[in-house]
Amino acid sequence: MELRLGDDGPPEPLLGAASLLETERDLDLPVHVRVSDDPDERTWAGHYEDRHVLNISRKAATSAMARELALHEFAHMARYEEGHPSHVQPTEEALFLALAGRSVERHRLAHCYQIANHMKDVYADDITLSVGPGGKLVTFFESQLAAAVADRPREHHHPDSRLLTGSADPDITAVNAAFALAMCERHDLVDRGHRLYDLAHAAADDAPGVDVAAFTRLFRSLAEDPSASEYRRTLVDAARRYAVDASGSGGSGDGPGDGTAAAD
Repeated sequence: MELRLGDDGPPEPLLGAASLLETERDLDLPVHVRVSDDPDERTWAGHYEDRHVLNISRKAATSAMARELALHEFAHMARYEEGHPSHVQPTEEALFLALAGRSVERHRLAHCYQIANHMKDVYADDITLSVGPGGKLVTFFESQLAAAVADRPREHHHPDSRLLTGSADPDITAVNAAFALAMCERHDLVDRGHRLYDLAHAAADDAPGVDVAAFTRLFRSLAEDPSASEYRRTLVDAARRYAVDASGSGGSGDGPGDGTAAAD
């Protein structure tokens, strides 16, 4: 794995993450690291014909989670290179199939993209948790979910959260809780007495229209190596479950009204 750090980033956690990945996987393309001085910039991976780019803030790159954040993004790069359906199949195509002919509120459509990102994260973390410990991830999930449950009306801006949106909407917080539980159960990271279960129960109480248990099963049971059609079908089902079933308002209409967006 070729890692091009430049002169402005702390090398130790990034090199440590690369070394961990190399125990199981390798990347064909070089990874360029772009460090931002904006503390609110999220950590994300960009994919190009001749390289990958790890975008990370200086704050995140010097945090206690730096190695884990970088390893997670390297795992996304590995999934992209192997052509895994979760990483190469257009999300828009599945959402069109799921929601065509229905009027869906814009924020719920945005949440469907977050659900798709959760599904990508499941497959990335299948790699990260095969090469590294999961203790920090559990602590991260717990702290972020606790913040969302306790303070959901206020806005949160955490640059590297997999669990929070711009504001902690109760419905997507419930889905995020399901994702956190699913990852912990998929990799046997916690027992049933862990605080995450209490937090997920509280999130479910705040969002009675969201079936947290069903979303937990969905994320937990994602097939390791699905075909493109299998993956598309699962994403379509997830989007319908959230945008149509959970909202109770995903009926057909002549077009979007105020605050809504037609998926097609």
